[in-house]
Amino acid sequence: MNKSFVLRVSTVAAIGGLLFGYDTAVIAGVVGYLQARFHLSSVMVGWAASSAIWGCVIGAMLAGYLSDRMGRKKVLVITAILFFISSIAAALAGDLTQFILARLIGGLGIGAASMLSPLYISEIAPARNRGRLVSLYQLAIVLGINLIYFVNLRIAALGDEAWNVEWGWRYMLASGMLPAVLFLVLLFFVPESPRWLIARGRKEEALDILKKVNGEEVAPVVYNEIVDALRHETGTLKELFKPGLRMAMLVGAFLALFSQITGINAIIYYAPEIFKSAGFGAESAFMQTVIIGVVNTLFTFLAIWLIDKAGRRALLLWGVTGMIVCLLAVGLCYHYHFGGAWLLICILGYIASFACSLGPVPWVIISEIFPTKNRGVAMSFATVVLWVGVLLITQLTPVMLEKLGGAKTFLLFMVNAIVLLVFTWKRIPETRQRTLEDIEKSWTRH
Repeated sequence: MNKSFVLRVSTVAAIGGLLFGYDTAVIAGVVGYLQARFHLSSVMVGWAASSAIWGCVIGAMLAGYLSDRMGRKKVLVITAILFFISSIAAALAGDLTQFILARLIGGLGIGAASMLSPLYISEIAPARNRGRLVSLYQLAIVLGINLIYFVNLRIAALGDEAWNVEWGWRYMLASGMLPAVLFLVLLFFVPESPRWLIARGRKEEALDILKKVNGEEVAPVVYNEIVDALRHETGTLKELFKPGLRMAMLVGAFLALFSQITGINAIIYYAPEIFKSAGFGAESAFMQTVIIGVVNTLFTFLAIWLIDKAGRRALLLWGVTGMIVCLLAVGLCYHYHFGGAWLLICILGYIASFACSLGPVPWVIISEIFPTKNRGVAMSFATVVLWVGVLLITQLTPVMLEKLGGAKTFLLFMVNAIVLLVFTWKRIPETRQRTLEDIEKSWTRH
């Protein structure tokens, strides 16, 4: 196996996650200044923050169909171009309508990449370290979040409040052009997915790539497994709702939805505003957000190390349990007015638990459990569900914090996490060190 080739290709694909994280978190620095610049109500703040996510839902919806026909790589190139255009247009927006339209364009690219990057990695990675390689996507998301937190902090420090309200947020948004160009250029140096090539009859090209990934001896075995799996698939969405595979669809959709409605994006999108409401000053609130990013990164590295050792299921069970405890603690901090260090510690505990479990694991499992011929369409479905969850949380969080208060908001997230814990215990299988074709067969044996 050519480890450097596999790592290089997986890393390039994972940069789609960096764009995801960058786009997700840029709004945390922008939203306060945007509210002042355009005089927005809490409802309109929710719309401004969630506008890109409407595009993400549509992008994820279309990406499976397009990638099954055009190829994974070509659609990823389109996503980079869309994000570049969005970064420029959002920075130049003259009113809220223009801002929302620009963010919608970027959302199309981010939504498509959020499905295609982990799918591409799962289709090219060997079984024994597929979990670790797909987890690079989540690491890239976290690095993107950290990068824009740092960029936001540095840009905000360039001027006073008035300067940031007029100009600072524009520079924050424009900075997204740089990772978009990086992604676009590097994509020209990676191959197409071998499983997609086989499905399209381009078998010699696919075998050459499989030899680079798995070695000369193993490649023909993997090739024959893929061909055999494709021979028994029709490639229709209807096939995914047959007995057995229905459970795969349920697991994918449930995991996608609950990875979002347990509160992570409430913190990622609104962290500075949450800390300001707890008594931190504006500059201090930005610094707490940077600390959140560092913790997220460190524990994502831990998850990458553990995911092919301990397994996906174990990480979910332990991580979600930690999230439940920390969400309860955050709710109690709000209820008893324990701001400052206590609130920060509880949120950091939640972030650490999430980064070890619901951060990387859903992307890995969702990219593994569907049949090859219609994996694109199936992952589109699961990813659309994920973005609907992001949309709900982003749209409702400022309203919930205003109407319900912090305590009830975070306790509601805790209830969702408890539901996810029970579902994981009952329904989510272990997929560690199994080929994609073997995982597919296990559903039909149920």
